[in-house]
Amino acid sequence: MSVPQLDDEHRGEQILAVFDTAFGELLAADPAAFRVKFRKMAASAFAFYRGTAGLFYHDLTANDGFGSRRGGPFLDDRTSRVWIHGDLHAENFGTYMDATGRLIFNVNDFDEAYVGPFTWDLKRLSASLALIGYAKALSDDQITELVEVYAGAYRERVHALATGAKSDEVPPFTLDTAQGPLLDALRDARSLTRFGLLDSMTEIRDFERRFAPGGGSVELDAATRYKVLAAFDGYLETLPESSLTRPDSYRVKDVVGRRGIGIGSAGLPSYNILLEGNSDALENDVVIYIKQAQTPAVSRHVTDPAIRDYFQHEGHRTVISQRALQAHADPWLGWTELDGAGQLVAEVSPYAVDLDWGDIDDPEEIAGVVADLGRATATMHAAADDQSGESLVPFSTERAIDAAIAADEDGFAPLLVDFAHAYGARARADHQIFVDLFRNGRIPGL
Repeated sequence: MSVPQLDDEHRGEQILAVFDTAFGELLAADPAAFRVKFRKMAASAFAFYRGTAGLFYHDLTANDGFGSRRGGPFLDDRTSRVWIHGDLHAENFGTYMDATGRLIFNVNDFDEAYVGPFTWDLKRLSASLALIGYAKALSDDQITELVEVYAGAYRERVHALATGAKSDEVPPFTLDTAQGPLLDALRDARSLTRFGLLDSMTEIRDFERRFAPGGGSVELDAATRYKVLAAFDGYLETLPESSLTRPDSYRVKDVVGRRGIGIGSAGLPSYNILLEGNSDALENDVVIYIKQAQTPAVSRHVTDPAIRDYFQHEGHRTVISQRALQAHADPWLGWTELDGAGQLVAEVSPYAVDLDWGDIDDPEEIAGVVADLGRATATMHAAADDQSGESLVPFSTERAIDAAIAADEDGFAPLLVDFAHAYGARARADHQIFVDLFRNGRIPGL
């Protein structure tokens, strides 16, 4: 697959148009947050790629050489309608503690999750491997091998799940089963403590724990605090019964607004709530966040009204998608509404450690990690089907995907390899165009 040729000026106009669609209202409301976001995106081609899911899906559906609105290889009525992560790149993996108390390494960050073609996740991940490989000075042949490893591991795990192994019989990546950098991340997560998290965000005042001033905390006026607490009450109604084991755990101790955002959440209002823990002791209090959920980039290119109408709002969509894609999800995960906008609610986990690619440089070690990411992707896709408790995808996704790949075994890996090289080159070129637009003041609203 060759890179579609566009002059820099034309491509720059395309990038700005996609930015306006994806970020326009939020940028107008908080340009300072987007200056921070865009500075982070300017740091590298990979950081730019992370922040531009909207541009990726624009290209994937624009009939310009990268994809087609009408589908593509391995896509049919079923495989075009599975729960997907929506922003699956090589840095969206890390640790979490599941509802059973186990530390798990798996896919994280489900803000962009939606229902769409399964190959879109695989293509986005494969292109991110090309960008990481290029940044680590790997040859094109070595990058090809990495994408083939990812495709092979995904294919093998999907086939195993489709032909007898149940999702809960395939061991997740835990302290007992993970190896290499995945095990390192889990051990780092295990060394963290709830007390350490609380110490970094709170202080004891008048014999009670409260949020500490500064550090991104914003004191709320009485009216805003009232609205946030009302939204919290609505959130409690969305929790599963298994999460409502001790009513005292939902006593609110403090509420603050939050500054300081990641690449994907610029301009989105966010609040932290401090809750009583599972005893009167101060070291087991819990911090949850309420964040305005965003419109997923995928949804602008999936036109089925039955999918769109399934969700009450973007907060509901994010939570339902995460519960479908992630077995034993965060027991604090829920949704609510605030000022008419859907909100995502989840714990600020003390056990979250992202996969760090900084010290993963040996090609064999990289390949081992990539194989694990392929297995994790397949397990995620297989979890979200007729057994997930949701009616939107009423069939076995692993069987549908397995059958689609089986129809052209020899074409599966090459499809991802060709896309990875072509879109990796496109993203590197786009990054330079973006930097020039940004530094020369050509992004409207900044």
